Amino acid sequence: MSPHASPTHAISLNPATGKVFAQYPFEQAADLEQSLSRAAAGFNVWRKEPVSVRAEQLRRVAKTLRKNAESLAQMMTAEMGKPIAQSRGEVEKTAATCEWYAENGPAMLASEKTSVENDKAWIDFLPLGPILAVMPWNFPIWQVMRGAIPMILAGNTYVLKHAPNVMGSAYLLRDAWAEAGLPEGVFEVINVGNEGVSSAIADPRIAAVAVTGSVRAGSAIAAQAGAALKKCVLELGGSDPFIVLADADLDEAVKAATVGRYQNSGQICVAAKRIIVEESVLPAFTEKFVAAVKALKIGDPLVEENYLGPMARYDLRDELHEQVSKTLSEGATLLYGGEKIEGEGNYYAPTILADVRPGMTSFKEELFGPVASLIAARNAEHAVELANDSEFGLAGSVWSADVEKARHVAARLETGGVFINGYTASDARVPIGGVKKSGFGRELSHFGIREFCNAQTVWLDRR
Repeated sequence: MSPHASPTHAISLNPATGKVFAQYPFEQAADLEQSLSRAAAGFNVWRKEPVSVRAEQLRRVAKTLRKNAESLAQMMTAEMGKPIAQSRGEVEKTAATCEWYAENGPAMLASEKTSVENDKAWIDFLPLGPILAVMPWNFPIWQVMRGAIPMILAGNTYVLKHAPNVMGSAYLLRDAWAEAGLPEGVFEVINVGNEGVSSAIADPRIAAVAVTGSVRAGSAIAAQAGAALKKCVLELGGSDPFIVLADADLDEAVKAATVGRYQNSGQICVAAKRIIVEESVLPAFTEKFVAAVKALKIGDPLVEENYLGPMARYDLRDELHEQVSKTLSEGATLLYGGEKIEGEGNYYAPTILADVRPGMTSFKEELFGPVASLIAARNAEHAVELANDSEFGLAGSVWSADVEKARHVAARLETGGVFINGYTASDARVPIGGVKKSGFGRELSHFGIREFCNAQTVWLDRR
């Protein structure tokens, strides 16, 4: 049995060593009841606090995160194998986002004027209540906090159901909020299985649901939220196109493709997964890209110069290897990697597949690991066609010296975000979210903070 499949405990297993270092017993119904009660009681207190007070709380959280940055980073690296430098960067990015929302969020929640004469109608943005958040393991701190920060600033309370293999990170986050002085019940952590999630969704105290994860998980949770008539926001899988047009700066495109595909050992929803290159420059791009990937160091994630660590779970490594093998059997060419690295830990060699075409496994499925697929496009029009030939629509990149041409390409991509001459990323200043099977709704920016608000119309003297 997989150590992650325990019927009684969430298990943290170090993917660099294969050794279990922590077990957390799943909560019983009475424990869940207490957590939901605290979240509901906390909401009744927290919603009454002025937004300026909530913003100041975020500033204290930022300081607490920085104070505890090393313990948070070490926990992430131990639990899911993220290279330590990237773990530290994740904590800093989260702290900076607390400060950004503290500075900019209150204006997003201010009453909004309407065109009704004499300013007699306006829109208030009011909190909904306790929000259940079902979160993944690949960014144990950032993924949680990029949703929690605006939700809590808006006056909601937050109930985190984290992935079983990163519960240590979940509890450290809970401790950080508490250390910063957050009232009881505003940030809750529940350690439950699928049955507990279903119970929480059905509970009338939960006002809405946020999910980041697989299409299968998102679909199941959205169905339950829909049955309970509760709003949900879904950020699901992605197979982002990274389009390189013939006039692009190939050196810069290669640098970005390397980071965009292999950061976090390739375990990112928003990442350069399908690299679509105009065929006139594909040979030159390929030569440079292979050289860049070969230069990446893989190994112990606690060694700072290692850019790739192990994959988070051995079952995911097995699944990835099967996808690579199937793609090769379908006619793709292996340029580099394509193998599990023998020995201790869940290491998978950084891999490049060439001659990938529509219908092949790595073209149509999401590969959640350090594998890039190179795809030839006849021209820009064909590149758009290839990019949109996917059930996913999270984000994408376009590389060209002609920005207007790139914007024209971007406007035809069926994705929630497009990055011109840059690799995909999440940033508090802009929304993130997808279309098609990548989900719906948005996180971050003013779109994200208002997703979990009641946009209440107030109209005086309408006669």
